[in-house]
Amino acid sequence: MTPAQLSRTVLQTVRRAVEADELRVAVLPERVKVQTPPRAGCGDYATNVALQLARGVDGGGPAATLRVAEVLRRRLVGEPGIAGVEIAGPGFLNITVEAEGHAELVRGVLERGEVYGRSDALAGGPAVRLAPGRDVRAAVVGAAVVRLVAFCGGEALVVSGGRGVAGGEVPEGSGAAVGGVLPGGGAAVGEAPEGCAAAGGEVPGGCAAGGEVREGDPCEVLSVRPVNVSAPELLARFGLDAARWALLRPAAHDLPDLEPRRLLAQRESNPLFRVRYAHARVRALVRNGRQLGVHSSPDGPYRHPAEVALISLLADYPRLIESAARHRAPDRLARHLEAVADAFFRFHDACPPLPRGEEKPMAAHRSRLALAEAAGAVLAGGLHLLGISAPEHL
Repeated sequence: MTPAQLSRTVLQTVRRAVEADELRVAVLPERVKVQTPPRAGCGDYATNVALQLARGVDGGGPAATLRVAEVLRRRLVGEPGIAGVEIAGPGFLNITVEAEGHAELVRGVLERGEVYGRSDALAGGPAVRLAPGRDVRAAVVGAAVVRLVAFCGGEALVVSGGRGVAGGEVPEGSGAAVGGVLPGGGAAVGEAPEGCAAAGGEVPGGCAAGGEVREGDPCEVLSVRPVNVSAPELLARFGLDAARWALLRPAAHDLPDLEPRRLLAQRESNPLFRVRYAHARVRALVRNGRQLGVHSSPDGPYRHPAEVALISLLADYPRLIESAARHRAPDRLARHLEAVADAFFRFHDACPPLPRGEEKPMAAHRSRLALAEAAGAVLAGGLHLLGISAPEHL
């Protein structure tokens, strides 16, 4: 069961409880948010829907929240694909899905590969029109935002010289060498150009990508803390991948760490190295598996805590992508990739995907190799959305 499927299941459960007069709420939610719990041992997913609903029940409060949570818990435990539900804290629902649901998710990631997480969540909405600027960090962030929005089915463009540019020439000084070039070319963001009114984040409706920009039309200006370094200097000091990571990894209001000894270090203390090495390690496992006659097969069961923790992060990836696109925050994706890489290494050590020593290949190795390969697909896809390469060897 994927997070999207679970979200729909919880929402349907709420509606059935209301129809059965077990819950009386003023307004039903249009969607229910589920996410990976902050700590291990708290189920596969958590939702705060009971706290939201309780605000309109008997004046709200802790007692009302727990009553709502218990109603939903009793109903959810009988739903197909759900193995258990526990109430935690002030009324959070911690949900554990059946083991077969884990195998289904791994299978789904492998089927989609690097496009896993692509959605139409932003389709049909107004085009995201970004104002170009001259700061190199704004250019890098803007290029990543355009890729993220497009990955979620939306339209995104950069306004350049009075014209919406989704691909093509890059304005002088936009920092394109480091990341201002969009897929197929294009500019990035910063201050609003002449003829485009800054709207403080407002995005107008009815804007067509690549169309003419009317004078006074609002543009979205990303608030990004600038760096006093030129694009050529960044490339000379770090190379393309490390330069982009350095500018994208911190939140927009934080100052990037541009210390070469940390950014270029080939050791675990360097987050970029961990993420890329995790992907390279996955590819090595697949190659070595072929030599040993071990081929991935996502049949599970995935019950070990290290397996479940990694699967939960893979399952949360589509939601994370949408969140990063909506909030113009590629740093969220970078941090999620770090979490996936760290969870992969813990899984790799606790549940070896390949036989060791005289050990014979078993079904468990095939299922673990499938999970490793799914993690590699998410790491590669996420790095490419950030404009960073995912090496086969490192």
